[in-house]
Amino acid sequence: MPTFHAIAQSTHADKRWKRYTSYAFAAKEALTPLVAQELPRAVLHLPIAFVRQDEQFMPVAMLGIQPGQNLFVAPDGRWLCGYTPAAYRAHPFALANLPDGQQVLAFDADSGLLTEAEGEAFYDSEGRPAQAVQDILAFLTQVQANRVQTLHTCKALAEHSLIQPWPIAVQTEAGERQVDGLYRIDEAALNALPAESLKALQQAGALPMVYCQLLSMQHLPLLGQLAQAHRKAAQPLPAAPNGELDLSFLSNNGTLSFGAQ
Repeated sequence: MPTFHAIAQSTHADKRWKRYTSYAFAAKEALTPLVAQELPRAVLHLPIAFVRQDEQFMPVAMLGIQPGQNLFVAPDGRWLCGYTPAAYRAHPFALANLPDGQQVLAFDADSGLLTEAEGEAFYDSEGRPAQAVQDILAFLTQVQANRVQTLHTCKALAEHSLIQPWPIAVQTEAGERQVDGLYRIDEAALNALPAESLKALQQAGALPMVYCQLLSMQHLPLLGQLAQAHRKAAQPLPAAPNGELDLSFLSNNGTLSFGAQ
């Protein structure tokens, strides 16, 4: 689990940090939250669903078919997708809540990216937050603001009874895998809405979220393909008839191939 410490001049002025080069930190996350602002790009690459938390719905990217495994993270830490969710792009930084409700920028002390000498400074020579740190704070603040709007949009969808349970069966090499606890847009209910309800959803900015979720379901078979690739990568290397290792599962440049089989 991450251990976030608020960034302060008293504790970080003489520290430095390194940018992540591996997505191993996300390797055990089968779901990750999305905000409405990123859905038009996420829909091009990832299956999108809704989950229910504290009586609220929120959109998530489906990254795995069983808890504890992110199929979009290769064994060597590479990200196997054309889009990276905003929830990962600021790692190892995050916004943290202080007891008085104020939000501050924090750093994951257990990330392995906090250093004494290597990397980038938290503060410049005049004691101000370095430009890179300011940019990360601005990004996280923008994401948080959009998350509030996203929850408002999901509330409008729920009020119009457009979110329904989504029992999923994903076909893998090992057989059919059931995925529970997810929700999707009820397309039949959407088509039956009266004009005034559609107008209300339009004003709430909910229609783009509706169409993004529906379109994203075309990526569901990708999860089965990635699960199959992970299974193959985890198997012992087979020997060729002449006693040499069979490396046919490698791509032309010698890296693991996680493409569609």
